[in-house]
Amino acid sequence: MTDQVLLSGGLGAAIGGLLTLVLLWARRFARGSRDLGGEAERATSRTLHLAGLAAAELRADQGPELVRAARHLRNLLGVHAVAFVAPDGSVATDGAVAGLETASREIAARVQETGRRQVFPGTGAQDRTTLEAVGAPMTVDGESRGILIAYSDQVRGRLVRATGQVAEWCAAQIALTELEASRASLAEAELRALRAQISPHFIYNSLAAIASFITTDPERARTLVLDFADFTRYSFRKKGEFATLAQELGSIRNYLELERARFGDRLDVQLRIAPETLSTVIPFLSVQPLVENAVRHGLEPLASGGRIIIAAADESTHTEVSVEDDGAGMDPAAVRRALAEESAQGTHVGLRNVDTRLRRLYGPEGGLIIETNLDAGTLVRMRIPKSQPLHETEER
Repeated sequence: MTDQVLLSGGLGAAIGGLLTLVLLWARRFARGSRDLGGEAERATSRTLHLAGLAAAELRADQGPELVRAARHLRNLLGVHAVAFVAPDGSVATDGAVAGLETASREIAARVQETGRRQVFPGTGAQDRTTLEAVGAPMTVDGESRGILIAYSDQVRGRLVRATGQVAEWCAAQIALTELEASRASLAEAELRALRAQISPHFIYNSLAAIASFITTDPERARTLVLDFADFTRYSFRKKGEFATLAQELGSIRNYLELERARFGDRLDVQLRIAPETLSTVIPFLSVQPLVENAVRHGLEPLASGGRIIIAAADESTHTEVSVEDDGAGMDPAAVRRALAEESAQGTHVGLRNVDTRLRRLYGPEGGLIIETNLDAGTLVRMRIPKSQPLHETEER
């Protein structure tokens, strides 16, 4: 199931269900009153408030949270009890009704058979033998997320419709939770792929360079060991999809110090960083792969080495970060093909990975901007929004 399908199905059901509920309760409480700014307004506010409380618990999608969600929905529907029956048969209930779990499992089994809302004249609950119930499937795009059951003295058409709408809305909340989890898994997979791009060749060369200084320059060797430790600690940290530009530049400094141990004077690095950009929140490991690309594919093929310019400029609502080298350059057609492929292969996997992450986070226009040609060097730019309230950084 794609993100688009989940969003269209889940969000559509959520919005439609919530609006219908608001209208139903507004009409119920406003009946007999012409003051549209009085009871109706309060009923709408109460409905939205309870729906919001229930949504927070549903998005957690765990036992205690589902029980609390049932409590909010029982108040919303104005019934004696509410039960969630999960596909695995587990039950979360709210309401002082004996035998509720057993009755709910029986009702859920019958609703699951038909896949439609059903009304049950008697639940068989021990202390409320005349209690009626309505069960509604919670489904998203044909996939079951369980059964929602509401218990009341009398089940009328209004309660049947409302329970059905609430069931659709609950299913959408659970589906959105699954979507967020899949996105988190995707982000983690992308970071693992980036970490895998840290070349064993680079690690071997770094250790060899450190070893070469142990006898001739022990202090330099010690400094390089610390640089290597800091670089690997940052690159392989377990948590956090975001970092500040200052944190990323710190890791890049360690990386470049290790490369300088090999290149010597052949590697010239210039930093042009506006101080106000250092606090910009950027995707973790988004600039370092660009610098590594410049070293490996731009300068390393040249006997004379070359220059890398790392820049960050304040552009009102955005920060523009760029990495430029005057090295061997790349074939523009090959770069375009690599960025367009769903699964890039070969030498441009790192660029593809960073580009994909940027587009996922900031939209189709948020990807890398690459200017290059054979024997003409390479300039790679990214534009990061300054305001990202939902993105937090992980301390090093």
